[in-house]
This record gives sequence, structure tokens and C-alpha cells, in this order.
Amino acid sequence: MLSSVPTMELSKKVASAEASVTLAIAAKAAELQKKGIDVISLSAGEPDFDTPAFIKQAAIDALNKGITKYTPATGTLAIREAVCRKFKRDQNLTYPPDQIIVSGGAKHSIFNVFFALLNEGDEVLIPAPFWLSYPSMVEYCGGVSIIVPTDESTEFKITPEHLRKCLTPKTKVFVLNSPSNPTGAVYTRAELEALVKVLKEFPRVVILSDEIYEALLFDGRKHESIAALDPEMTARTVIVNGHSKAYAMTGWRLGYAACPNKELAKAIAAFQSHSTSNPTAFAQAGGVVALDQGWEEAKKMCAVYEKRRGMFYDLIAAVPQLVPFKPQGAFYLFVNVKKSGLSSSALTQKLLEEAHVAVVPGEPFGSDAHIRMSFATSEAKLQEAAKRIAAWFKK
Repeated sequence: MLSSVPTMELSKKVASAEASVTLAIAAKAAELQKKGIDVISLSAGEPDFDTPAFIKQAAIDALNKGITKYTPATGTLAIREAVCRKFKRDQNLTYPPDQIIVSGGAKHSIFNVFFALLNEGDEVLIPAPFWLSYPSMVEYCGGVSIIVPTDESTEFKITPEHLRKCLTPKTKVFVLNSPSNPTGAVYTRAELEALVKVLKEFPRVVILSDEIYEALLFDGRKHESIAALDPEMTARTVIVNGHSKAYAMTGWRLGYAACPNKELAKAIAAFQSHSTSNPTAFAQAGGVVALDQGWEEAKKMCAVYEKRRGMFYDLIAAVPQLVPFKPQGAFYLFVNVKKSGLSSSALTQKLLEEAHVAVVPGEPFGSDAHIRMSFATSEAKLQEAAKRIAAWFKK
């Protein structure tokens, strides 16, 4: 006779955890495709380009040289120096290599930063719509997410007045994501300078600047980092970036955090040494080449995204029930669906099951009035997806 097995008690921090919605929808789409259903997926935030050949070759060469062992937990000196060169070249920001922490993707870097900064009850100010993983990370690290809604009236950007009202003595971190996932909104230099004036009134607040979509800007825009605007902001901002979006390297899992001081860098380094050790050794070799030589390829990919944006925006805007926001960066359309009469989740489910187009509901991003559509796929697929969506609404 088998003895009864006691119920395993989970940690309170993970007991209510849910998987990433974007990954779950991508998996559901793949499941339908295996059944022979032709599903067009506009869900995952992943470039459809291959990693440039010269970057792959650098990793292959590293493997052939036997670079398959542990590296320093914070990444090799070579890749940290490459990150320093990138910041000096692109933002005129100077960091020593020991203030750069290379991790297993920008997502990993952001989690590290929250873990190193937050104590129980610390507040993290997050403008909505937001990348859906921010609040979960904050919760895991003991913090409290304070969500600040924005909408089309401000191009989904937080205003100085709204920021001032929401900052409190408990605020520890202000999250800034430009270009934005999911909206594609981009802050101008003037808009950032206005936010800086408010932030100076709250010197305790650390700015976490998520700049993973830095290379994907449209209409001649130039990326502005809040850390580069003012010496005080440089000293209070942690910049997180990575290789995934700019160089089509999502599966390589390379991201990095530029810390404003050695104390924070040491804390993150210590934590990472006990959690994941180092980023993959041979991937780092490819990462160095990407940072030093990949910018031209990134610009070519961005030009393709910009062309797709214009075409796809026009097609979706022609559907009476959908009102897309025209993104200034990244590769998403954030589409208002109020006229459909459905919630974002209900509409997402119907489009997947009946129109066979996979999109992402806006609810996990902080707005149930919207859905997110990625245009990181071919023009032919975007045209077919728009055709199916329009036909579904007519039917």
C-alpha cells in the first residue's frame, strides 16, 4: 500500500506566479500550427531576422578555441569593455568595466537590479502601459508596484505633473522604458528634461532606464538616455540594455546593466555569482563583436521595421473597430479595441481561434482597452493577418 504524499507547500512569492502571457500565447499558436491550422503569430517580441553571420562566426571561433569554461560572474573583461565603448560612443557616458554587469538577457539584468535595490514595502513607480514582467519582478523582490496610467492623450508618456503627484517618500525606483514595450512611445529630450526637474525634488529615487529597444527608432528620431542629460541623473540611473532586439540575438541571452556606482555593481555581482554564475562564455565572444561592429546591421533591420510599421498601421487603421497608436520605436502596434465591445482577452482569444491570428491582450500590460501586435514578421504575413482580422470583424 502506497503511503500518502504530503502536499508540497510553495513559497508565497511564487504561489501566485503566472507564466508570461506573450510566451503562453506563442505556445498556444504553435499548438494550433501542429494541428495543421495556419496561424499567423504577431505575439512574441522577437526579431524575425537571423543573427548577422559575422556575430555567429565570432561565437563559432570562440567554441573552436575552447572558450567553454566559466568566466567572471559579471562577464568577461572583453565584453564589459565593449559595453563601456558602446556607452561612450552612443551616449557619451563613461563607465569603468567594474560597473558593468553582463547577465543572461536584459530581463535577467532588470531582475538583478530590483533584487539589489528593493526592501520589503519599497515602492516602484511604473507608468502604464508597461512591459508585463516589471510588476512580477517587483513583487518577487519584496517591493510594491505603483502603476501610473497613461493614454493616447499624452502618447502613452508620463507627464511631469503626473510624476510629481505619484512620487512619495516610499518611492525607491522609477521605471522608464523608452522606446516602450508595448506602445512604441519614445520620450524626446525635452520631455526627459522636464521629468528630471521633478526627479530632482526626490533625491532618494533611483531611475531604472530600460533601453532595450534603443536601436529601433523611426522617423529620424535619436535615442536619448535620461542618464546622459544631467550629472545627477547619471549618478542615480541604472541603464539596462541587451543584444536581443538590436542584433536579433534573443536566444543568445545577453543583457547588461550599467551601474552608477561600485556599491550597486558589487551587490549585483555577488547576487549573480550565487544565482546564475556567468553568462554563456562563447555567447559573450559574439556579444563583443555585436557591440563593436553590429550597428550598421541594426540600422538595416530598423529600416525594414519602419517600412512594415507604415504598411501595417494603415491596414489596421482601416478596420473600423480598431484604433492603432502609431509607434515611434520598437516593433509593436498598440491598438485600442474599445469599439469592438470586447475585452482585450476576449478579443485575443477570438482572433486566435476564429481568425487564426495570434496577438497579445493589453490587460497584462496595464490596459484592457488595447491589444498588442508585433510587426516583427514578413510583409506578406502582416498583410494576410490584417486581411483575416478585417474579414473576421465584417463577419
